[in-house]
Amino acid sequence: MRTVVVTEPGKVEVHTVADPVLPGPAGAIVEVETSAICGSDLHFYDGDLPLFPVAAGHEAVGRVVEVGAEVRRFRPGQRVLVASVAGCGDCVGCADGDPVTCVAGGKVFGAGELGGAQSDLLAVPAADFNLLAVPDGVDDEAALLLTDNLGTGWVAAQRAGLAPGGTAVVLGLGAVGQCAVRSAFLLGAGRVLAVDPVPGRRARAEDSGAVGVAAEDVTAAILDLTDGRGADAVIDAVAKDTSLDTAFATVRAGGTVSVVGVHDLAPYPLPILMGVFRSVTLAMTTAPVHRTWTDLVPLVRHGRLDTTGIFTHEFRLDDAAAAYAAVAARTPDCMKVKLLP
Repeated sequence: MRTVVVTEPGKVEVHTVADPVLPGPAGAIVEVETSAICGSDLHFYDGDLPLFPVAAGHEAVGRVVEVGAEVRRFRPGQRVLVASVAGCGDCVGCADGDPVTCVAGGKVFGAGELGGAQSDLLAVPAADFNLLAVPDGVDDEAALLLTDNLGTGWVAAQRAGLAPGGTAVVLGLGAVGQCAVRSAFLLGAGRVLAVDPVPGRRARAEDSGAVGVAAEDVTAAILDLTDGRGADAVIDAVAKDTSLDTAFATVRAGGTVSVVGVHDLAPYPLPILMGVFRSVTLAMTTAPVHRTWTDLVPLVRHGRLDTTGIFTHEFRLDDAAAAYAAVAARTPDCMKVKLLP
């Protein structure tokens, strides 16, 4: 089969490797029909996470082609989406729908431990837990977002602790940031200030009702828009040192900073003294994807949570190098890309 491999910063190749085998009697093999490039994948491509070579991708929708003897919920031929983080499915952490707290350790597809989803085939452990049948009324783009980005944006807004009518700031308007903007409004935000240097991304957030912030001095602009008090919550979907600095500088006393962006391997100098004196809550998470499905699937199916306009381009799997280059350029028109085997 073919699989996309990031071999060094800025270099992507499509390798031919052996087909995967069933990962035990509880596992399944999924034929990938569409996958996507996530902002997290760019951390390998940009060199922030120098873990080379890595078979990339953790967002996949496809069709089951083989199941182990212990699989009960799925059968060959069934269309499924794959959770970006896999848990064992049997422990107390997984029972809560959160593979991040899996006692055996949650494992991310395309991060070295499991195969990459940007492939022809994907081996999925604990299939009854880590797969979801594609619901009626959910198209491929929405299904791909349900594997990771939508759940991440949703939980980022949930954990921001917004009271009804509150003001939220979203830093970074890639796919996760766009999902966080829409989720914040659905969870009761009265106003969302959307920050990104790319005009096209701000425009997409503004289409969802947000106020785009484009000033050179973002901190001053947000404080001005909040009458000097700061925002009730700041969602950081970037998690670089500069965005974290902005988050702590623009959250009000007693507010919450909710971090879902992926930082690099260098330590961040956390301003603990300021946080203590100002009673700031810091929440950080990789999304409990499985748990979010209970909330998100009905909201998507019934049109309460819009998933359109986030995917902007599609490429063939063999053109993965061009696809990565297009996303990494962060142009106004290219935000999220599908890869079609």
